[in-house]
Amino acid sequence: MLVYNIETAAGWRGPAPNRKDDAMRRWSLISAVLLTMTIAAGAQEGRRGRGPQGPPHVTGAWSGSWSAYNPARASTPPKEQCAKLTANITQKGDLWEAVFEGDCGRPYKYTIKMEGKQSGNVVMFKGTADLGPKDGGVYDWIGRAVDDEFVGFYTSAGYTGVFSLSRVK
Repeated sequence: MLVYNIETAAGWRGPAPNRKDDAMRRWSLISAVLLTMTIAAGAQEGRRGRGPQGPPHVTGAWSGSWSAYNPARASTPPKEQCAKLTANITQKGDLWEAVFEGDCGRPYKYTIKMEGKQSGNVVMFKGTADLGPKDGGVYDWIGRAVDDEFVGFYTSAGYTGVFSLSRVK
């Protein structure tokens, strides 16, 4: 004879929990999740260092190099053309101004106005400058500066290249 136990078939495993027990379990679970999230957030904040960063100090003297290359021949190494480059950067309101100097067969000095936008602890720069027909005409460029590094990319009708500057100590 087959005996069918309705309580086992329904999945009943003992006395039914009351609503007070259900509420306690829920609050315990919610408390544990919140505690875990709070601990994780605190640990993450500790990894970030000093908390919110102010704007980088971009003004002052910089020194480095630049190079030009042909993007149509990406595998060809850049030509080091008059690689030494210095810059002195000042801020005037919402704009920056950079005086770039070097020697490329003859001394050069260009004063370039730069639009800058702060993004976290970085200033993103962009600009357009006409250096005259003897020096390649109109150049567009973009750059990125933090406290100790200023890097960028430039292009014109005849030249393409990069520059990398470090803060002068």
